[in-house]
Formats: sequence, structure tokens, C-alpha cells
Amino acid sequence: MVLDLDDLYRLLRTNHLRAQGVLNTIPNPLLVLDSDLTVVDANLAFFTTFEASRDETIDRPFQDLGNGQWDIDELRLLIEKIIPNSSSLADYEVTAQFPVIGNRTMLVSGQRIAQSGGGRRLLLLTMVDATERKREAYKNDVMLDELMHRITNILSVAQSLARQTKVKDRTAEEYRDDLLGRFNALGKALKATIAKNEAELPALVHTILEPYIGEGGPVVMEKGPTVSLSTSQSMGLGMMLHELATNAVKYGSLSVPDGRVTVVWMLEEEDGETPSVKLRWRETNGPQVSPPDTNGFGTRLIEFTAAQDLGGRVEQDYQPDGLVVTLTFPTG
Repeated sequence: MVLDLDDLYRLLRTNHLRAQGVLNTIPNPLLVLDSDLTVVDANLAFFTTFEASRDETIDRPFQDLGNGQWDIDELRLLIEKIIPNSSSLADYEVTAQFPVIGNRTMLVSGQRIAQSGGGRRLLLLTMVDATERKREAYKNDVMLDELMHRITNILSVAQSLARQTKVKDRTAEEYRDDLLGRFNALGKALKATIAKNEAELPALVHTILEPYIGEGGPVVMEKGPTVSLSTSQSMGLGMMLHELATNAVKYGSLSVPDGRVTVVWMLEEEDGETPSVKLRWRETNGPQVSPPDTNGFGTRLIEFTAAQDLGGRVEQDYQPDGLVVTLTFPTG
């Protein structure tokens, strides 16, 4: 028969001697303390959990057990008040480096046991190992913070896109299509990262440029090394690729039947420095292009994203038959 704590409380109140044989039915570590906080008894779970012997435990002050992990002024004061005040203690958290078993977080609960017939008053302490629970809670907190950070970033990007997308001399449909296209690129970049909290080259390039890639398609993605990208990097690079493709469709190589775009990247390493990704977008067989008189939002977006989201730099070279954009940014 396995007793729960309520059963044990009743048994200790009526027959302490009989209770000695059933302490081991309690699955969590348990101590019975005298009114002066000396350990009267302990169950098997206590000895097993803390890998302690009876000689190291029985008839010793509670605060001296182990290497003094329980010698906490606040905990001792709370325990000392249990017997005279008929109070109880619930889930007092103790995180410490215990002998043999290492760092653990234990939740300590205590209750007074008043025996019948005026016998000595005892105190029952139980410990629950909450190490994994606390670790999972911390992990969940980190994930929630990361989610909130991502949402904040997404909202900031969305607001910027809405404010900066050109309105003047455009119809509502043109504005809508332009804005939704940018949102779509942002969504694709996020989708590429959501499974593993990171995206990779070439998968991200293929995801963003998928409408133009394929057998006989105008965009050629040359084989390059696999590179892991953080969420911020994938969002930024996804937006840049979308912007370059949109501009190429409107004004560049993708606006004419014979126009082509080649995307290639490589890793560059220098002694003692973090490797960098060098990605080149090259348009060919397109209409003649020249540097614009003023930078539009697309150009500003590319330059801002390269610096802020990718921590790199971008160069735009207006060749006679098409734009060449070279992006360099650090890995990791």
C-alpha cells in the first residue's frame, strides 16, 4: 500500500512508531524533525535522492545536512514558526550545489504533526525536485521573450513598409499590390525560419525567388555553400531579394523576354576574423540602366537592411546591360 501525505499526517498523529515502517511509501524525499529541528527519521527517497547515509542524516540538525545547503536564515525562521504557530510551509525554493548530485532546485514544504496523548510535537518536511520544471519554465520564458521580440520587429517592419511605400501618382490598386508584395516576402522569410529558428542559403533564396526559378526561368541560382542565417538575417535578406526582383520586373532584366538574373554567393575567410558571405545579384540582357537621380524607398530599404539586419554592406553597380548588386555580411 502506498500512502499519500494526508494519510501519513493522520498516521503520525495517532501512532508514530507504526508510521516508521511506512515512510518509505512516500515517493518524494521526506524528513521528520523534532521541535529543535533535529532529524528524527527520513524515508528511502531522501537517502536515494541525495545519496546520503543514515549516519549522515539521523540525529543531525536539519541545517547541517549535506554541506549546509539548507542553512538558510529565512528557511530556518519559517520552519521554526511551524510548531508554535500551527502554521505550514509550502514550496519554499532552495537552489544549491548538493554533494554528489550537483546543482538542484528543491521545493520544501512543512507541516506540524501534533501527536495524541500529549506526545512530542514533530515536524514533517517534504522535498520535491523541481530542477527540470524550473529549467523548462526558464526555457519557455526565453522563447516567449524571443516571440515578443520577433513580433515587435515584424510590426516595426510592417509599419515602415506601409509608411515608405510610394503613394504619390499611384492608384490604390498599385499601392496595395506593391505593399502586399513586400508583406508576402516578409512572410516567406519568416516561414523559412520558423521550423528551426533559422534559415539557410540556398533555401531562402529559392523560397523568395521561386516564381522566377525553374527550367528555362529567367533567374539562375548558382550552387553555393550552405550558410545558416539568424531570424534577423533571413528577414532582411528575404526583403532585399524581393525588392531586387520587384525592381528587375519593373525596370531591369526581368522586364524584357531575354533578360536574365544570376544569383551566386560564396564564403570569404580571413585569418582571425568571422567568415563573411558575399552574395552577388547580376542582371544581364536587360534594358540600359543608369544610377537614379534620387534614391527611392527600394534602394533605401536595401541599404538600411544590409547595415541593420545583416550587419554588412551593399554595393550597387549600374552596368550597361543590367544592375549588379554585391552584398557582404558576416556569418553567425
